[in-house]
Amino acid sequence: VLYKENVGMGTPTPVTPEMERVKRNQEICSSVLYKENIGKATPTPVTPEMERVKRNQEIISSVLYKENVGKVTPTPVTPEMERVKRNQEIISSVLYKENVGQATPTPVTPEMERVKRNQEQISSVAYREGLGKATPSPVTPEMERVKRNQEQISSVLYKEHMAKGTPTPLTPEMERAKRNQENISSVLYSDSFRKQVQGKAAYVLDTPEMRRVRESQKHISTVKYHEDFEKSKGSFTPVVTDPITERVKKNMQDFSDISYRGIQRRVVEMERKRVDQDQENLTG
Repeated sequence: VLYKENVGMGTPTPVTPEMERVKRNQEICSSVLYKENIGKATPTPVTPEMERVKRNQEIISSVLYKENVGKVTPTPVTPEMERVKRNQEIISSVLYKENVGQATPTPVTPEMERVKRNQEQISSVAYREGLGKATPSPVTPEMERVKRNQEQISSVLYKEHMAKGTPTPLTPEMERAKRNQENISSVLYSDSFRKQVQGKAAYVLDTPEMRRVRESQKHISTVKYHEDFEKSKGSFTPVVTDPITERVKKNMQDFSDISYRGIQRRVVEMERKRVDQDQENLTG
């Protein structure tokens, strides 16, 4: 305040281009001097301890942030909000896949399969070792009745707690996604079937009863075959005769005649005799 009281009245001067240039030069000089005063730094590697401290700081920040959050007013979830949420999830999935770099696939070797099976067996054994000893109790009709009543009560309570939903129309996009999911499920099921069942034979005992049934099936098949043959005997299937069929039929007939009558052999002998005669005429 005293400083401003001692300041007299000044004469304002216009900001000229020269003053603008000087001001920019001063800012550039200040930036250059600031960077020159910064010394050289030594990069430090990111150790597991630093990673742990960083995670703890993030957790503490999250806790403090949640403590400072006040009371809010809940808003209903509308179909528009559901649509926007699904779009955001799809966009996030696309961006995540775009940022994924190239990976080197590694084959699943028999050793890896063996280790995986051992781990599953160890987990199963460790889980069973943690179980204490139990006393088996018979399942009485009373226990069955109580179990059925509990299931019915649970079903009723579940239906009572269900709120009213907003029906959404079944769009062509939803139909396409549903068909894609069914196709994916079918492919995965087929792969599992080929890996587990296909190529493995089921061993069945060859009992006298099985042999009798097999013989009966053969006899029934033979009788059915002869019955169908007798019914179809004497009948024919009409076929349309076109010029191409006639030409092929005539060519096949000519080939058959040549092969049967030996015309081709006689033609070769005559050609050979003609060549010999021409040579004799040339030498004579």
